[in-house]
Amino acid sequence: MIPPRLVPLLEQYDFACERLTGRMAGPVMDSGDGSETPVGPMTDDEYLWEPVPDCWSVRRRTDGPGPRATLLTGTGDWGRDAASHPHPFPPPFTTIAWRLSHLGEMLSLRADHTVGERRATREGHPVSGDAATAVAAFEADAAAWRKALLSADEAALDTVGHSTYPYGSDAEDPFVDIVWWVNQEVLHHGAEIALIRDLYRARRP
Repeated sequence: MIPPRLVPLLEQYDFACERLTGRMAGPVMDSGDGSETPVGPMTDDEYLWEPVPDCWSVRRRTDGPGPRATLLTGTGDWGRDAASHPHPFPPPFTTIAWRLSHLGEMLSLRADHTVGERRATREGHPVSGDAATAVAAFEADAAAWRKALLSADEAALDTVGHSTYPYGSDAEDPFVDIVWWVNQEVLHHGAEIALIRDLYRARRP
């Protein structure tokens, strides 16, 4: 049985993921008022579009990191722009590719550090170089986190360190606070991705 406190958070998470996936993949998206709005699938050009100079994005490893980045994190032929602390200031503008990679990595790694082997790292997380692969990876990562949520009972929600995700405050916070925070990550990065898609479309006559 799903703990009563988790039910609204899970419903919010499901709706946020559904809207983001629809916004990226089409053929329709939920407009927020119950009606369906046609939307085309995201293209590779949109996925990698850099609307301003010196963006952070995902790049072929053979090309090296982008401006003000010092490394490409992740595994595979592509990596995501990153830098050691302290991060550049002001922060670089990030592409859809960067934001989606960051979001998927967070969901996948938190799932592993909650109900998996608790060994997954940023360096070992695959980075997608094209839109279709990235959207499919996000769906899989989102499903992994949802599975982790469904394993939580009332005691787990109050347990500090129930998630041992090493790149956040998980070791110091009750799990219910982490669930809330992940929802905010999906909501705000989803809104950013949707806005960049709108800007990409609007740049054309």
